[in-house]
Amino acid sequence: MTGRRAAATVCAVIAVLAGCGSPPPEPPEMPSPQDLAAKVTIDAMRIHLQRFSEIAQDHDGNRADGTAGYEASVDYVVELLRDKGFEVDTPELQRLDTVSPGRPTLIVGARTFQVDQASLLLPTPAGGTTGRVFAPRVAAGCSARDYPAAVKGGIAVVDDTKCSVVDKHDAAADRGAAALVVISAGGRNGSPPGLFPRGYYEQMAIPVAVAGEEAGAALRRTSTPARVVLDAKNVKVRSRNVVAQTKTGATTDIVLVGAHLDSVAAGPGINDNASGVAAVLETALQLGSQPSVTNAVRFAFWGAEEKNLAGSADYVYGLSRDELNSLALYLNFDMLGSPNAGYFTYDGDQSARADAEGVPIGSEGIERTLASYLNLAGKRPADLPLSQRTDYQSFLAAGMPVGGMTTGADGRKTTVQARLWGGEAGVAFDPNYHTARDDLEAINEDALAVMGSGVAFAVATYATSIEGVNGVPERAKRHRRALGP
Repeated sequence: MTGRRAAATVCAVIAVLAGCGSPPPEPPEMPSPQDLAAKVTIDAMRIHLQRFSEIAQDHDGNRADGTAGYEASVDYVVELLRDKGFEVDTPELQRLDTVSPGRPTLIVGARTFQVDQASLLLPTPAGGTTGRVFAPRVAAGCSARDYPAAVKGGIAVVDDTKCSVVDKHDAAADRGAAALVVISAGGRNGSPPGLFPRGYYEQMAIPVAVAGEEAGAALRRTSTPARVVLDAKNVKVRSRNVVAQTKTGATTDIVLVGAHLDSVAAGPGINDNASGVAAVLETALQLGSQPSVTNAVRFAFWGAEEKNLAGSADYVYGLSRDELNSLALYLNFDMLGSPNAGYFTYDGDQSARADAEGVPIGSEGIERTLASYLNLAGKRPADLPLSQRTDYQSFLAAGMPVGGMTTGADGRKTTVQARLWGGEAGVAFDPNYHTARDDLEAINEDALAVMGSGVAFAVATYATSIEGVNGVPERAKRHRRALGP
């Protein structure tokens, strides 16, 4: 066989196995923030909003978590992402829904105290549980050995230190207590870390109440039986998040971007928050599943935001410290088409609060990135103080840089803001907030056009690089806190 024929034969074999003679396709260029922003158009986002509106119309006027309308919303997002080549997960979560809040109380002598029902799935019998009050020898009550022998049928009273409410419950139940009252001051800083571990209420065999210091003092003084009435009724509800990630980019510096997918039961939730979903979803579709990016992008669509942020909280609680450290930052987008729109960035540098506590390093850079975009788009940005009302809350608690934009909810636009952005002073940014009027016709498309492109701008910026003056800490300098067990 001649050299020429041998080479031709080898090439033919390789061609079959690996496409010899055909150079591999060039990977797509890294999308610039401006280019990706231009691809997320109001026309495209309107299509998503129309579909969510139709879903609500077909399902009792809403897309609330735990309903068929929510499940149809999940299916719509999942189908579009899979068609674009994403591998999509829909991890299940379980949350509680309050059927009746009741009036949980503690009665000591002639005094009645409001309490919280910690045994969420276990109320007291009708009329409450009455018994003598017992305090363990060790105030925390973490072990059955801390109690005297004769506790059977009584009400055990412990403080909130040293162990979880599950340990306190188990010790009291082991000694035969009929109910447990945990004294916890609560207040600004809440209960001590670890007092209420994830899913603690699943393990309750006797009713458990949480009471304040004043009630605790009354219990310690009394020599007569006390009565605990825990009559709140809760049920378990299953839900799903939707999570998809690019197949390219570093998985040690993942850019996580999210929006909540559920509405309230009162309405279709088109601004709150189909608008944020439309922007994040269209950004994912335009970026694609295999973009030429430096850092991987993970897109999340949260369930149960309107139910105590349960979807995002469950997600964060399920991440280990190493998994949390692999997330470079979290971008959150909630309500981007308010009728009386403002143009807010989350206050990552805390400049709007003189008494502000620190937030994770890097949050201030995210704010600057988004504020720069809004300035370039001709909308002067304003700070919106960080709060406990939306899905970045658990990420903040884990020590992760966060940022995002919103056009406002039920707060009222000031005269200065009306001069700055137009609209009507003295009126809520979204007068339809959490009502049936939050529909497709009420969407401010001009605002959504600006904010939707801003989502893409931010995603492309950090998918390209997390470095620079507006960057976030590199992985070696991240010290996240795992919130789960």
